[in-house]
Amino acid sequence: MTDSSSDPREWYGLGRWKARQRFQMRQHPLCAFCMQRGLVVEAVVADHVQPHKGDWNQFWLGSLQSLCRRCHESGKKFEEGRGFRSDIGEDGIPTDPRHPYHATRRF
Repeated sequence: MTDSSSDPREWYGLGRWKARQRFQMRQHPLCAFCMQRGLVVEAVVADHVQPHKGDWNQFWLGSLQSLCRRCHESGKKFEEGRGFRSDIGEDGIPTDPRHPYHATRRF
């Protein structure tokens, strides 16, 4: 289970991953998505910024971000499925420049 041929879901059980996750939580204890919205929420998940998709090197070397459970289970999954985040600013306009709203032509 210590090589790249194992099931990627098992990688999260490795001591090496647990140490990396603890380090991430110590360095960045607040949810990155919530902070972007001006909220202070404790993070509980070390999330890969770019999904590793079973790539051993990306799993270990890819950048991490700290997220709360809610953002990881809803916001991040939405972003991975659609390619953009659904956050809406105080002005009612989507904040993610990748959102389809920003691609529409306005006169």
